[in-house]
Amino acid sequence: MYVTINRPERRNALSQSVMTALVDAFSTADQDPDVWAVALTGAGDRAFCAGGDLKEFDELARQGRQIPVPMTGAGRNLYEVVLETYKPTIAILNGPAVAGGCELALACDLRIAADHSFMGMPEAKRGMGANFATVLLPRLLPRAVALEMLYTGDPIPADEALRWGLYNRVVPAAELAAESEKLVRSIVANAPLTLRRCKEMATKGWELSVHAALRLNAGPNPYLSEDRAEGVRAFLEQRTPEWKGR
Repeated sequence: MYVTINRPERRNALSQSVMTALVDAFSTADQDPDVWAVALTGAGDRAFCAGGDLKEFDELARQGRQIPVPMTGAGRNLYEVVLETYKPTIAILNGPAVAGGCELALACDLRIAADHSFMGMPEAKRGMGANFATVLLPRLLPRAVALEMLYTGDPIPADEALRWGLYNRVVPAAELAAESEKLVRSIVANAPLTLRRCKEMATKGWELSVHAALRLNAGPNPYLSEDRAEGVRAFLEQRTPEWKGR
């Protein structure tokens, strides 16, 4: 399933309506057995996502209304929904991922980026909170590197993001679409129940001890599936398996 933030005129900024639509899209993908992975990108080549729509936030403030506050309100937090979508999720960074856009990319499992893209959390320069990134970045990066990124608000260029493991791959912009498709196809060629099992176990066992995590029984059990029998048989017969998702 491909999801595109289609606001190139606003550098794909996250308005309230866009965030609601993304929550709906990822929630649907999580429950749809025909969706084996989700690839997220932005329209155009100027930005993957520029974060929250500050113009909209300013208009709300001028009206005396409260801007959205993370982890409050009736709806679920977008980044939490993406993080807990139990299918492989791939962020295709066609440009800079800044503030909430950086957090959106961090919520995905994998990140493939054009070489002109960068990641940045400028919240300290805007008086914002960086709620999700303050939790995720110290888990994904060495603590000192994560805190420098948060404290200074300075962006990390593509080569540095790749070195620290924030990006899985960096490619020339002209090759991003083809390389992204190749990556997505290499994932969805595999058994869907195993993919979901890997995602659920890795996510739910993240902060558990090794002994507790090994005893998790999260997600579908591929060992008892028809696909497991098909996968073994296809390997022995030297052919491409025909996955059924059951």
